[in-house]
Amino acid sequence: MVGIVSSALNTEGETGNLVEVKFQKNPSQAKKYLEAEPKALGVTQIMLSLFFLCALYLNWNFHYFYPPAIISATFSTPGIIAGSVAIAAQNLHLPTLKACLGMQIVACVFSVFCFILTWGLMSDNSWIHFCWEDNGTMCERLWSIYEHITGIGMLVQATQIALSATLAAFCCKVIQCCSPRTNVPVIVVSTPSGPQ
Repeated sequence: MVGIVSSALNTEGETGNLVEVKFQKNPSQAKKYLEAEPKALGVTQIMLSLFFLCALYLNWNFHYFYPPAIISATFSTPGIIAGSVAIAAQNLHLPTLKACLGMQIVACVFSVFCFILTWGLMSDNSWIHFCWEDNGTMCERLWSIYEHITGIGMLVQATQIALSATLAAFCCKVIQCCSPRTNVPVIVVSTPSGPQ
């Protein structure tokens, strides 16, 4: 607590401070996380992860057990967990918020890897070479479908990166791991009592 006293304003016989400045912790700091709408973003993360897994399953019909597709499927599952923890962190319990921050960072990193792997899958057309000799137009149509599915997968992963980064930033606002906790100045003015 810091007290500022103006002695010129004090009259004879009065003691104490006319103006006090206190610094208090922001009581609504923990509610900053709720500004991100964690329920909506968490449900979106879960649904996009499930959508990406379904899109990979469609690509598995082309690839069978192609290792980058399996790795992408494995790396997209933390999005489901991160979305669930983001929803659970609405209770503003500090350990849950820390778990949410950790899972959002993991989901963001894994989504970046999935984006890169999906981009690699788009450029790999070795699986379709067997078909070019038999029917060129059919292969061109298959390749067009495959490119669209893979492009949607890349868009989903880019959205997952943005969602994870947003939720991680709002977790940081509450946990205060990146910056010191802000103090709110409170100014208290004491009114002098009248003459007795």
